[in-house]
Amino acid sequence: MTGGTQLELRFAAGRGGARPGAGRKPLPPHQRRTPHRAREAHRSAHPVHVTLRAASRSLRSRFVSLTVLRALRDSSSAEFGIVHYSIQQNHVHLIIEAASTAALLSGMRGLMVRVARRVNRVLLRRGRFWVDRWHGRALTGPRQVRNVLVYVLQNRLKHRRLSDSHAPAAAPASGRLDPLSSAEWFHGFATPHPTGFRSIGPPCVVPAKTWLLRVGWLRHGRIRIEEAPKS
Repeated sequence: MTGGTQLELRFAAGRGGARPGAGRKPLPPHQRRTPHRAREAHRSAHPVHVTLRAASRSLRSRFVSLTVLRALRDSSSAEFGIVHYSIQQNHVHLIIEAASTAALLSGMRGLMVRVARRVNRVLLRRGRFWVDRWHGRALTGPRQVRNVLVYVLQNRLKHRRLSDSHAPAAAPASGRLDPLSSAEWFHGFATPHPTGFRSIGPPCVVPAKTWLLRVGWLRHGRIRIEEAPKS
């Protein structure tokens, strides 16, 4: 400012302000976004049901599914364990135990990075693999745990209309266990596993430590092999 005269600044037209196409791109309608809220504090006594949604719809293909399973196997530690899982076309369900909030967050971060890098390498692709943050729900009671065990282990019964190259063609869909789940290592079915049934890939689960996942849920009865998720 000189002699009472203000210096006027001029900007080139078209610079600054909102620009068309800027910002985060919207997801397709079928890809729901998890609200970006702070995670609740985790209690070690409560297992967590985790859902992960991928940009790829090939998670159940042979090489991709094996890659995902090996990544899950390599993600468990002394303070973070994958107890059960199922892999669907474009999403993964997990039941996880963690010793603390920090262990849960760190374990999930490592798991997501590990799966994304390995699967992208197999598919010769680059860019974002997971479409969203992981969705987690704490399981606080025996009945809730039983419902989620059915939902995770039998999730394929919700999608049985889709072709599945891994499933035995002669087995009825209503009584078929999912080979891309941890059903082989689940010992809470009301009847023995069907003869010859095996889960695909390497063992990638750890024994349950929480009372709820070990014995608490049994208060509401063992799970029938043909039992489908209610919702």
